[in-house]
Amino acid sequence: MGIRRVVTGHDEQGKAVFASDEEVEPRTMALMPGFELHWLWGGDTEPDFPDSGAQPPTTTWFPPLHGFRFGFFTLPPAGTPESSADPEAGLAEANEKAPGLIGHIEPDNPGMHTSATIDFEVVMSGEAVLELDDGAERVLRPGDTVVQNGTRHRWHNRGDVPAVLAVILLGANHRTLS
Repeated sequence: MGIRRVVTGHDEQGKAVFASDEEVEPRTMALMPGFELHWLWGGDTEPDFPDSGAQPPTTTWFPPLHGFRFGFFTLPPAGTPESSADPEAGLAEANEKAPGLIGHIEPDNPGMHTSATIDFEVVMSGEAVLELDDGAERVLRPGDTVVQNGTRHRWHNRGDVPAVLAVILLGANHRTLS
């Protein structure tokens, strides 16, 4: 899926300008066939207006306290073939394309993870299932939203088409992860 990112800023006189307008290619990983991440914007500190339209620096997929992220993720449909990638090479690729993401996923419970973030998600297309740590689930369809407060969870797509979700992550104090 092509995602267009239009960024505004200010010129030297303080007038609003279009600073950039470009397609953002998805980050895909051999270990997770069909899974796509569109990293659109983020920063690791409290936001300031970048007048030039340049994206603030980031170091990891999940933002630190006061940091933020904006993007999309695509869950492949049920029945997508498993990865045949070399595990070591696949982990290196995943850490390059989405630094720190794999480290949050529980090795003995695939997909289950927790982060010190408040996540705002909107299902854009397809159908996604959100599972919490006790096995409770909610089916989410286009237009449905989730506010996730640092909970242990995983995502499923039991349908036959990709599910696309928009997400905003805000770094937060998570006292149980401290």
